[in-house]
Amino acid sequence: MTLDAIFEATIQVLVADGPHRLTTTRVAERAGVSVGTIYQYFPHKQALFYAVNERYLDVLAEKVEAYCRTQQGASIEQMVDGLVTTYWSAKAERPEVTRALYRSVAELDNEQLIEAFARRTDAATAAMLSSASDADFADLPTVNLTLLATIFGTVRNVFERDLSASEISAVLRQLALMCVAYLEAVKITSPQRKCCIGALPKGRFVGSLPIA
Repeated sequence: MTLDAIFEATIQVLVADGPHRLTTTRVAERAGVSVGTIYQYFPHKQALFYAVNERYLDVLAEKVEAYCRTQQGASIEQMVDGLVTTYWSAKAERPEVTRALYRSVAELDNEQLIEAFARRTDAATAAMLSSASDADFADLPTVNLTLLATIFGTVRNVFERDLSASEISAVLRQLALMCVAYLEAVKITSPQRKCCIGALPKGRFVGSLPIA
């Protein structure tokens, strides 16, 4: 429970004061613990930033993974619509926290965090897309990377703008339409699909990654 209190206090200070004014003393006061207790877990402010971002990305990856597991065998349109909604909803659950953490990453060497998050989301969405009822892809890893970069990048850009609720809703609808159109454009056509599926060992992608 102490760690939970420290993480929540860190987020509250980040939201209220920004990353540059965050100190372990401010966090300790907000969490109701001593500075010494903070140092038992985190030797400096950057370590605290890192841990908070790590927890945030872990929860975000879990939500994407859970959604993808429910969509095995669905159509690409259903998959994409839900993926956009799931990712946005996770980010928008506490929008002030998402914005504060976007600002805090400037304080971090966060390459390992991003790589770990990307491995999990890449695997989850690739497994989902490989099971689509209405599409196969000749280069699934590239298709998957393009899809996620488009969704994740657009969502971040929306957060960095001061948009109204109606504008956000409109952009997300357009994002889903764009992603579905892309997948339709790059999927294997019927003759290719029949040929490629017959040539592949059972339980493999058309691309190079094994199905999870």
